[in-house]
Amino acid sequence: MKLAATILVFCVAALLALGMVMLYSSSSVMPLKGDNNAQAGAMYLIKQLIWCALGLMAGAVVACMDYRVLKKITWPLLAFAVVLLMLVLVPHIGLRIHGARRWFSYGGVSFQPSEFAKLALIIALAWYGERFQRHMPLFKRGILIPGLFIGLVVGLIFIEMDVGNALLLATVSGILLLIAGIRLKYFLPPVLILAVAVSIFIYNNPTRNERIYSWLHVEETRHDKGMQAYQSMLALGSGGLTGRGLGEGRQKLGFVTFSSTDFIFSVIGEELGLVATLLVVLAFVALVICGIYISWNSRDLFGLLLGSGITFLIGLQAFINIGVVTSVLPNKGLLLPFISYGGSNLLIMLTCVGLLISIARKGYPARRVMREAMEPVGSPVLNHS
Repeated sequence: MKLAATILVFCVAALLALGMVMLYSSSSVMPLKGDNNAQAGAMYLIKQLIWCALGLMAGAVVACMDYRVLKKITWPLLAFAVVLLMLVLVPHIGLRIHGARRWFSYGGVSFQPSEFAKLALIIALAWYGERFQRHMPLFKRGILIPGLFIGLVVGLIFIEMDVGNALLLATVSGILLLIAGIRLKYFLPPVLILAVAVSIFIYNNPTRNERIYSWLHVEETRHDKGMQAYQSMLALGSGGLTGRGLGEGRQKLGFVTFSSTDFIFSVIGEELGLVATLLVVLAFVALVICGIYISWNSRDLFGLLLGSGITFLIGLQAFINIGVVTSVLPNKGLLLPFISYGGSNLLIMLTCVGLLISIARKGYPARRVMREAMEPVGSPVLNHS
């Protein structure tokens, strides 16, 4: 358990360090009024460093506490998240950017409530899965009731036009319900209905429809809707094995938009090469493996579900972002965890890592878990505190 937590912390620290370096490199080409490019890069870096410091403090606090304390505040956290998601939709309260209303902004500082809502929903599902463990195979307790608050949170995020985060959270929620023990015969029909509904939405939404078309026809749309994906692949290809050199990337000079956020992985590939991109992928793979190991050796079902939800949230978001940049997946607008510019995402992700460390601190070694599983009911070994 200690080794898994150590590897987890090392991977996150390495990704954070790389993210700060690449953020300065990618944002130093974005001009500000009255400032030069270097000053623009420094400004974005300073903002990210401040959010990183806040995230590290939050992560340290939750890592030192007993994660089971969250059981007592599960529903206040979820209720607060729902209130924030509703408020962000109110005109003159939520900030509208590119047709989406996803942020609160005050004094130049923006916060995206959907990031907090993702963690709050995972905590609520972990509590519910433990509380009603014996009833999870039933339709009412296993799919209907949890489906209501999953639908509420995911629906509000969807209404914000944050389709990527909504689909990500719906997927993670479905995985948690499966781990908690729901039956496939109750799980598959809602999934199929949701898939059909999303397909209809994409078909009737011009923006999403064009994204899918440009993804399927990158060469044809490389001067229009597919330019971002096409240029990101050029960036990855031109980097070769070891890259052009730090700060020497060309595609970030207006060719690849959102080079500091959604497509920062392409800047890594162009400037540091295939070796660096593979190391990033390996870091996320190691992070997921450590998270799964910690979760499955947790002290209780709540820790298992909470750790699994956090691990899949981080892992799937990284997989989707890298898949978009490499044109394996259509554009979803998701950030690369720990690397992309985005304060609220970084704050929540570091808090999630702190919770994983807390689960590891309170967990059992794998041998003890196996031994207890083999003990008969009523054995003194099971009567732990």
